[in-house]
Amino acid sequence: MNAPFDGGTPAARTASIAIVSAGTSDPSTTTMLARRVADKAAALAERQGIAVQIRMVDLRVLAADVTTAMVSQHISPALQEASDIMRDADAIIASTPVYKAGASGLFTSFFQVLDNDLLIGTPVVLAATAGSARHALVVDDQMRGLFAYLRTVTVPTALFAAPDDWNHSDFGTRIERAAAELVALVAGGFRTAVREETWNAYQHSYGSAGGTELGITLDSDLMRLATGGR
Repeated sequence: MNAPFDGGTPAARTASIAIVSAGTSDPSTTTMLARRVADKAAALAERQGIAVQIRMVDLRVLAADVTTAMVSQHISPALQEASDIMRDADAIIASTPVYKAGASGLFTSFFQVLDNDLLIGTPVVLAATAGSARHALVVDDQMRGLFAYLRTVTVPTALFAAPDDWNHSDFGTRIERAAAELVALVAGGFRTAVREETWNAYQHSYGSAGGTELGITLDSDLMRLATGGR
């Protein structure tokens, strides 16, 4: 959905925020948390003249597709569509339930089947829900490592919600803080700058991003040696 315009004047810029939720119930507190962050980010972005489109990736309906991709590398049309949403997103809100002191297997599997280069430089809010506050460290202890490997930039404020958190007055403050950090990265053009100015400085897997990232110079001394030349 698009954020409303102020006074009928179109925003000067547009941005896309992708929500990724591994919530399995309907309604889901995991999805609810992510949507609250996205709505707050859209409102904050509007004040800076940025119209936000929020796009949803519901992993509950992609569970079979993700499993198939894990075991056979077959990407279904629905999973490809989700991948395209992630590729085109200016920012991501990634939300998962916590099971047995760890992020949902469906959540981690989805990000494991994505191309390694897909999310480079993308700002991300990390969020998790659980039935007990004992799982509060899962976001920082486990999820940040996964997104560091994907070379995203995660905002400083991690969000975690146990049942009691929804009734605390400071919970909304934490959501607003995370949303503000996300908007700051989007407004500052971090993702665009990384992809336009330093893309070739990253290590890329063969064939990722359609091969455009390889930049192989066949006339280098190393390549001539590898092909038996001098």
